[in-house]
Amino acid sequence: MRMSELPPYSKGAIQRAKNLRNNMTDAEWKLWGNIRNRQLGVRFRRQCPVGNYIVDFIALEVGLVIEIDGEHHYLKGQRKKDSERSEFLEGCGLEVLRFWNGEVIENIEGVVEKIKIMIEGLRR
Repeated sequence: MRMSELPPYSKGAIQRAKNLRNNMTDAEWKLWGNIRNRQLGVRFRRQCPVGNYIVDFIALEVGLVIEIDGEHHYLKGQRKKDSERSEFLEGCGLEVLRFWNGEVIENIEGVVEKIKIMIEGLRR
């Protein structure tokens, strides 16, 4: 998959994505340190616009999105938004993996292993 194959995004999304890249959470930084520079055999982009959304991480060559969810994702209204977001991304032909902040911070090895398994499955 190429960036040009993704749904278009607004000009404002580029600036929002840049701001998010400059203000990543501790969990996002921890995961980024384990997936950047093709450590898992694919190139991940961080804070990348896809349609009206900005995904935390995306590996275009296998169509994988990784989302890191913080405490506000526990809220009832946010769960519905997350579900709609995942449906949209899946409708674009992307697979979505979600992890909680605490899971990334406390079990980075397990998170990375789940990502590796997903990448292997998507390559088949």
